Amino acid sequence: MLLLNLNLLATAPGGVARLRELILTLAVQGKLVPQDLQDEPASELLKKIRAEKDRLIAEGKIKRDKPLAEITEAEKPYGLPVGWEWVRLPEITYNLGQGAPTEKFTYIDVAAIDNEKGVVTEAAETAEAADAPSRARKNVTVGTVLYSTVRPYLKNIAIVEKDYAPRAIASTAFAIMHPHGGLHSKYLLHYLRSSVFTDFVSSKAVGIAYPAINDANFFEGVIALPPTKEQSRIVTRVEELMRLCDALEAKGQLEAAQHAQLVSTLLGTLTSSETPEQLTENWQRIATHFDLLLDRPQAVDALEQTILQLAVRGMLVPQDLQDEPASELLKKIRIDKNRLIAECKIKRDKPLPLISDDEKPFALPQGWEWARVGSIGATQTGGTPASSKPEYFDGNFPFIGPGQITTGGKILPPEKFISERGRLESSVAEPGDVLMVCIGGSIGKCAAASYATAFNQQINSIHPVLASSEYVLNAMSASEFMATVVGTATGSATPIISKGKWDLLLLPVPPLAEQSRIVNRVESLLRLCFELRQRMTASQSTQARLAEALVTDLPALHCAKVHP
Repeated sequence: MLLLNLNLLATAPGGVARLRELILTLAVQGKLVPQDLQDEPASELLKKIRAEKDRLIAEGKIKRDKPLAEITEAEKPYGLPVGWEWVRLPEITYNLGQGAPTEKFTYIDVAAIDNEKGVVTEAAETAEAADAPSRARKNVTVGTVLYSTVRPYLKNIAIVEKDYAPRAIASTAFAIMHPHGGLHSKYLLHYLRSSVFTDFVSSKAVGIAYPAINDANFFEGVIALPPTKEQSRIVTRVEELMRLCDALEAKGQLEAAQHAQLVSTLLGTLTSSETPEQLTENWQRIATHFDLLLDRPQAVDALEQTILQLAVRGMLVPQDLQDEPASELLKKIRIDKNRLIAECKIKRDKPLPLISDDEKPFALPQGWEWARVGSIGATQTGGTPASSKPEYFDGNFPFIGPGQITTGGKILPPEKFISERGRLESSVAEPGDVLMVCIGGSIGKCAAASYATAFNQQINSIHPVLASSEYVLNAMSASEFMATVVGTATGSATPIISKGKWDLLLLPVPPLAEQSRIVNRVESLLRLCFELRQRMTASQSTQARLAEALVTDLPALHCAKVHP
């Protein structure tokens, strides 16, 4: 289960280097960009690479490779997404041969690597064949990946990005990998830089003061191979995020849009978790970076949304197989709604269509069910009494509009009041009913009524039957539900979602007992987020007072220096 200890946020150690490492780790585990099941799987890519190898061998361009040992389960550091494959380096790369140069050449030595940028620098030297050092032996070309395997440059990695004139030859201190078609050099570079592979190299290196690794051991390394198209998406995403890291190092703080992009990406790895175990693993990875992530209110907003999304996926509290399943709860809700209809306490609702598998946005835990909004309570749209009839407005019954519903899920005190006659011309929410703005720029804002109130036609409401009002509010406050509301709305200039369409939207419904546990957990976590915001505000206030004091005192200090 997710263990959120936000009290550690202020003291978590920083470091952009750790952030870069995290980005690479997520990338090579398939957690940085979405998978596309339409992509040709890596298994098909491997067949094409094998055919390419056979062709190059037949043409005498490369040597026949030696049989490779089967990859054992112990060598696989983590599970792979669908469509990925574990492979050894020689399965997807080849070398271009080697030998002493016979003519003028460009020599790439281990010192000619810009390890931060992953490129060969201008330190590559032009040399005559007669002056070639004994290490100048390995042929390279555009796209070749170089990996320094000797001291003191162990793990320096680069891609040969241009054709050299005269042609380039690299030092034997490099492991040389030229990718076969379908393998992106930059994806290979990122994988070799990830802690997964550098840990492997460290485990195989020999020597204490000056460790090194020979080619035989190096090429035993395994690579997580994604489909070719996904490799491209990963490379693009990694480069975007590394640029953010560059900006963070240069400025000490990211611009708002840059910071939001980083927060969205890293918190997104939490909501993409498919099991509680994956969630815990992903959480542990990003928790140590909270000092970099949660340094402004907008980031705390994103964390709150992440908490809500985890809640409605069943990832926030443990399931209890002894709980009565949601399927039974939905049956009881239907029975109770029928009773309330018979007693004329709620209006008769229209039959709702069954939910198809294609409509379900994600898989639910055991015991949960997808349900349409209209099936878990009594829904209604508000109404405004005719303004031409003053008798509707001479009372003291609260009447609200979208302006009284805050983005923080609260309902402000009413600004208008209506009479009992006016109340009959409107719709009334009881305490606990969930209200959502259904039109205009603030569409999707929602809150639970804390007092009985009438509301206007820009608001839809639901009176949950048997289900927890607090849970329904949490589910409707999650960004996915709000995005569905916006996506279902009609009208370009002024979006609006009718009650009929609102009733059809889906909510994930847990067992009733689990709803209670979720509500308690969300409440405690959001309270911690509130405390974090307060600390930010206090810190900013302190900084502002300090700045003001300095500005006030500087003239006096200046005068003291001039007139001692």
